[in-house]
Amino acid sequence: MARRASPKPKNDAAARKAAATQAVAAAFPYNSNKPAEFGEGSARQKPGATAKVDPSLTDSGGQVLTTNFGAPIADNQNSLKAGLRGPALLEDFILREKITHFDHERIPERIVHARGSGAHGYFECYEPQTKVTRASFLSAKGKRTPVFVRFSTVAGERGSADTPRDVRGFATKFYTDEGNFDIVGNNIPVFFIQDAMKFPDLVHAVKPEPHNGMPQAASAHDTFWDFVSLMPESTHMLMWAMSDRALPRNFRTMQGFGVHTFRLVNAKDESRFVKFHWNPVFGTHSMDWDESAKLMGADPDFQRRDLWESIEAGVFPEWELGLQVFTEAQAEKFSFDVLDATKLVPEELVPVTPVGRMVLDRNPDNFFAETEQVAFGVQNLVPGIDFSNDPLLAGRIHSYFDTQLSRLGGPNFHEIPINAPLAQAHNNQRDGIGRQAIHRGRVAYEPNSLGGGCPFQAGSAGFRSFPQPMDGDKVRGKPEKFADHYSQATLFWNSQQPYEQAHIVRGFRFELTKVTVPAIRERTLSMLRNVSDDLAKQVAYGLGVALPKAMPQVSPTPRTEVKVSPALSLSARPGNGDVRGRCVAVLVAPGTDARSTDAVKAALAKSGVVVKVLAPRLGAFKSVGGTIDPDSTLETNPSVTFDGVVIPDGADGAEALAALGQALEFLKDQFRHAKPIAGLGAGATLLAAAGIEEDKKDWALASTTASFIAALARHRNWERQADPPPV
Repeated sequence: MARRASPKPKNDAAARKAAATQAVAAAFPYNSNKPAEFGEGSARQKPGATAKVDPSLTDSGGQVLTTNFGAPIADNQNSLKAGLRGPALLEDFILREKITHFDHERIPERIVHARGSGAHGYFECYEPQTKVTRASFLSAKGKRTPVFVRFSTVAGERGSADTPRDVRGFATKFYTDEGNFDIVGNNIPVFFIQDAMKFPDLVHAVKPEPHNGMPQAASAHDTFWDFVSLMPESTHMLMWAMSDRALPRNFRTMQGFGVHTFRLVNAKDESRFVKFHWNPVFGTHSMDWDESAKLMGADPDFQRRDLWESIEAGVFPEWELGLQVFTEAQAEKFSFDVLDATKLVPEELVPVTPVGRMVLDRNPDNFFAETEQVAFGVQNLVPGIDFSNDPLLAGRIHSYFDTQLSRLGGPNFHEIPINAPLAQAHNNQRDGIGRQAIHRGRVAYEPNSLGGGCPFQAGSAGFRSFPQPMDGDKVRGKPEKFADHYSQATLFWNSQQPYEQAHIVRGFRFELTKVTVPAIRERTLSMLRNVSDDLAKQVAYGLGVALPKAMPQVSPTPRTEVKVSPALSLSARPGNGDVRGRCVAVLVAPGTDARSTDAVKAALAKSGVVVKVLAPRLGAFKSVGGTIDPDSTLETNPSVTFDGVVIPDGADGAEALAALGQALEFLKDQFRHAKPIAGLGAGATLLAAAGIEEDKKDWALASTTASFIAALARHRNWERQADPPPV
């Protein structure tokens, strides 16, 4: 059969460009006012509105966005739902294709949260919560449920470092007597996007750029900021990510959040909304960005090592589980939508009620078999806990299970010991790669009579989805309240201490300085103007650019219920004053007083502090009052790996250390990172040699061991100036 002749290509370049422009405009549901600069992805848009985009400025040359099978995609911002606030629909083949492709892009390493560290422990219920939920692990006072927790960074690959500026994963698996329940959360209570449709785009943007594979484990590059500056819904999360929340000192001093709104359902089938909170007993503490960057080189396993060594030493990390419980009627009255993952519920509106404690008291026996092979999933629920219609949560329900199929080799990953429930599993599933159980008999279906009808349906004792009424058209879009992108970002900014605000400014300056395209910086600054002009001005000053106009908003800023929420500051949770597990350096040299050194070591050890005596070189030496045997050397133990430093008494020892640049730099780093420093007796002369002078406002500069331990309990003096004056 003769082949049909192809139509002759049109030579009219202007006509081709116009057609391509119209196609691109149809594919982008942004506002018609400057979409290339201000992309809102709004909830409401004028029918028939078109955007003007120059296809020569796009990588795709003006091509229409399609599925993998060539079907044009009209809306790439929203999943298909039954009504604007309704549940996501299984028939959304565009979402499923996009998420499924994303889930299987990397094997076997996790696409996100690849670098992690985990531990075993238990959860203990304080009082029965049967009034609000039938979940068994919350049903009795003192009831203990085994748990496994995995902490992680999000953006970096498995071989990256522990301490970059990043969101931290905080995933908890409860092995309840009614099956496994997973809270798969983060250390930040909100997220970058409102709909799962955008999750692959977010991760592709933050990962190393595809043309050169850089940078590793960092968001300070063009593609990330290009994406978020076109997605104003990211603004609130950006405030958290640029704050000290993205630089936790260790996992033990890090909050955790379930992020989404879930449901609690009691035995009477009464439903309430809930937000999950993990609050560390040791308090919430962070590190300095300079310290974080130096730790990546000094000890890339710093946080992993801290978790392991703390548990081995018997200093068990501990958190309280808190619940924010509220009714749908309450939620309707909020100025924000509780189904929007870029929003939180301020504690002034709904207090957090502690319901139990979690203690991590056992390290894994094998990192790969447990920490690497553990498979979390938001779909792992137990009776008494259910989903809300959060459109980001809806995509995660599909995505986690789908990802494990590739990462762990097939449908039987639930039989890997770390994933297996303690409650016995009974069903008629058989076969598949990696199957461990050997089933007898010929029944692999239900209902059946040949197997005696077993296993039976649980009926009212089993998991039942809450019968939420549904009313709405089948649509792609967002509820009207989703269009407010800035009010909670402003709330976060206003709730920070002055030093925390200064760190946020510094975070934005650092990241945007790495961005090479001026238009991306300008778009980001235009978003920040809707948060705080003061913030935007300080960032713009650091970038050496003029302040642009504020980004147009889809809807007026609502009248918010809360203007300042102290709980959003890290300073709100200083901890219980427990210094156990803190690591302190004691600097010595020939001439240091051995009696002073021994007294410091004894006092710190009595408080549970880990002490390391550092000298210019190894080997015991006789000194004033006895012999000193150092644990290690200054050149192999950088300052950033310690929580504080003490210089014992001894004039000759202080003078010897003052002649060492390593010792002076050690002290300067301790000072600029706001850590406690003690100079005892003649040891204080070493501080003066490093340019560190006594300041009555600087409570973290101590002259006695007791005052040093008290300062260590307060963690850091962030009000301290960034650097000691030059000597």
